[in-house]
Amino acid sequence: MLKLCEQVYDAIRHYGEETYPYECCGVLLGRSADGVNEVEEAVPAGNTRIDSAHNRYQIAPQDLVKIQRQGRERGLDIVGFYHSHPDHPAQWSKTDFAEAHWIGCSYVITSVNEGVAQETNSFLLTGTVEEDKAFESEAVVVAALEAERC
Repeated sequence: MLKLCEQVYDAIRHYGEETYPYECCGVLLGRSADGVNEVEEAVPAGNTRIDSAHNRYQIAPQDLVKIQRQGRERGLDIVGFYHSHPDHPAQWSKTDFAEAHWIGCSYVITSVNEGVAQETNSFLLTGTVEEDKAFESEAVVVAALEAERC
C-alpha cells in the first residue's frame, strides 16, 4: 500500500500538468514499514531524457544521490518514484518495467490528458533480484493532512 497526504498527492499531479506534454519525474521520500510505503515528500526532479521526453524519463544520478542524502538527513528513505504519462493511461510500460530497479519501492504513474491530470496509479516493485522482479498494483491511500507531516 502507498499512503500519502493530499498535499503530496496534489503536488505529484500538478507537476505532471506543469510539464505536459513531457513526462515529469520525481522521488518519493518517506518510511516503509509493514507493507506500507508512507510518503512524506514528493521531490520533483528534472527529466534529463533528451531523445524522448514526451514518453520517457530519466533522473540524473547526481540528482538522485542528492535527494537521497537530503532525505537521510531528515530520517527519510526513498520509498518510490513518480512520473507522468502524457496522453496515455496510468499503467506501466515495458520501458518503465525495464528501468525499474528499486525493489520494495512504489512506482506512481499519473496520466495527463491534454494537460489535465486524470488517473493516478501505483505499482510496487517486488522480487528479490533483477531476474524475478515484478510490478504489482498497490492501493493508493490519500490521507487528510496531518499536522506533524506534509
